[in-house]
Amino acid sequence: MDGILIGYARCSTAGQDLRAQRTALKRLGVPDDRIYTDKGYTGRNRHRPGLREALAACREGDTLVVSKLDRLGRSAVDLRAIADELEAKGTRLSIGGSVHDPTDPTGKLFFGMLSLMAEFESDLIRARTREGMAEAKKAGRLKGKQPKLSALQRKRLLADYESGEYTAGQLCEISGLSRSAMYATLRRARDESTL
Repeated sequence: MDGILIGYARCSTAGQDLRAQRTALKRLGVPDDRIYTDKGYTGRNRHRPGLREALAACREGDTLVVSKLDRLGRSAVDLRAIADELEAKGTRLSIGGSVHDPTDPTGKLFFGMLSLMAEFESDLIRARTREGMAEAKKAGRLKGKQPKLSALQRKRLLADYESGEYTAGQLCEISGLSRSAMYATLRRARDESTL
């Protein structure tokens, strides 16, 4: 391959490590200073700074290298758009060492299948996460954000508010809540008092 090799690596959470992808890219011939990364960005988010820089660095005759297609994106539409952008620049796309040829019908089919598989896998992960959270909520392990004030404190705040003795600013100071949180707490206290 002539031109420059430009690598791209991505992981979805800040706690994940990019070493394996960086090692794979180096093994594929990408120099360390030409590897662009995104950490903490999902593949469905097309607006990633590292991806933007990698695509901007690509020129005619260069090759964008990813260890796996799902590192480039998790949406078939976005992957197609990225591939089209690269093709328009005259830049090749290498997926794990195999260069994607958009003019070859078999290559096009293979790219389309990989794109759909990446999106399908993302959808499965999302569905399993929602399912797990629903089960945890049923079992009482996932309670959501707990109120800042106890039931007794909410009752007292409502009584103070309804008495008219205090301004909204004073009630915020007394309760330690922001104005919007105070009004939300008052609504909750009213709902609790009608039960």
